[in-house]
Amino acid sequence: MFDYATFSILLYFALLIFIGVYAMKKSTSDNGEYLLGGRNVSAKVTALSAGASDMSGWMLMGLPGAAYVSGLGSIWLAVGLVLGAYVNYHIVAPKLRVFTELADDALTIPEFFSKRFALEKGSVRLIASIVIIVFFTVYTASGLVAGGKLFESAFNIDYTIGIVATVSIVVIYTVLGGFLAVSLSDFIQGVIMLIALIAVPMVTFSNFDAEAASNFTQSMSFDFGNVELLAAISLMTWGLGYFGQPHIIVRFMAIDSHENLAKARKIGLSWMTISIIGALVTGLVGASFIANSEQSVSDPETIFIFLSQFLFHPFVAGWLLAAILAAIMSTISSQLLVSSSSLVEDIYKSYAKRQPSSNELLMISRVCVLVVAVVASLIALDSNSSVLNLVSNAWAGFGAAFGPLVIFSLWWKKLTHSGAVAGVVVGSLTVLLWAYVPLLENGETLSVYFYELLPGFVASSLAIVLVSLNTQQPNQQAIKWFNATNAKLQEA
Repeated sequence: MFDYATFSILLYFALLIFIGVYAMKKSTSDNGEYLLGGRNVSAKVTALSAGASDMSGWMLMGLPGAAYVSGLGSIWLAVGLVLGAYVNYHIVAPKLRVFTELADDALTIPEFFSKRFALEKGSVRLIASIVIIVFFTVYTASGLVAGGKLFESAFNIDYTIGIVATVSIVVIYTVLGGFLAVSLSDFIQGVIMLIALIAVPMVTFSNFDAEAASNFTQSMSFDFGNVELLAAISLMTWGLGYFGQPHIIVRFMAIDSHENLAKARKIGLSWMTISIIGALVTGLVGASFIANSEQSVSDPETIFIFLSQFLFHPFVAGWLLAAILAAIMSTISSQLLVSSSSLVEDIYKSYAKRQPSSNELLMISRVCVLVVAVVASLIALDSNSSVLNLVSNAWAGFGAAFGPLVIFSLWWKKLTHSGAVAGVVVGSLTVLLWAYVPLLENGETLSVYFYELLPGFVASSLAIVLVSLNTQQPNQQAIKWFNATNAKLQEA
């Protein structure tokens, strides 16, 4: 019997490889094009690329799974994310785009941190690079866990083989086409995700009878009214993470003009709002559908997969499953590229005894994509890992380590290099302490009561301010770039 779903997935894989080949011919002449697309990415591609690389597999697996278990209380996570993305577009995007171009064309976030103080080898650059490599390896692993679960649940393929299949396709098009391939594939993946997150909950709800529909509406009201205040605030603090996510804010650096960021913001936030609502409703209607039928799911994070296969024609189901792969791959490819850029631009190039050639940097960038992918795959071999838990740890790590520093770098002239180093270190350590050290009497961590991002964000901000006020101020070149950025934005 012809396997329509598998055929759909194979078509999708072929499309991604085609994009990789196209991008390789179009925009990989040097490492600047490979890592940042030559700063010539359109507003619509920037918007959907930022959104798709942000949402990852947790959008179609982790978030629906959370809504399936906890009900409408998960809406506070969505509210926090939308607000965070909105503020990020306003206070980070324009200044970051202009500053990184004026400051000798900084290509990476660690390089931006270093150039903020007119330093080539500032210790903040090395420390930030290490944080990126460590946390992104975990973050990438979360995507591969989602990929393994997808192949295991949807196609009865071994979990490990699913990881290999997922990472192989991502590595091929990322190694071939670099940032342009990642951005173009993100755009297509964003469209697929949007369609899927509208279609699945709508079709599921249309299969409810009158009684099931009434019960569903009542259950939503009940769940919403019983959300604890502390839990709601904890979920909303996810929005603080946006300011420090390298794979998202690097999109702002690559757009063709800072003047087009307003257009990108409108497109991106519209896409994001609809997609998040769709993901939440998928979990809610999925829970109601299971409760009113003889069906069952063993893992709540696979509810989207179950509904796609149970309610749709196999060919359509294949494309809906491709939406999960789209979400997974868009984030993995972005993370691999950012990790590679830090390894090459911030470590290898900065500390090499000789100036490497353009072709050498390009080759090493591609090799580093493969290396990070292999390490992340090894971490992902634990099939019991929760997609949402892995994402939450990495999201908090970046948000606390980099978020305050990005904001202060762009808005506070008195920020010093020592303050920047203190912020990254204190933010990272606070998250690790809060999330992993069993400080409570029962052996649990503090994260069981409150998400680790907020305490890490506050601690990092305090460290930045206190150390900066007591250390030497930035040199004149750093102040010149800071002032030039503000002047250029005022002209616009």
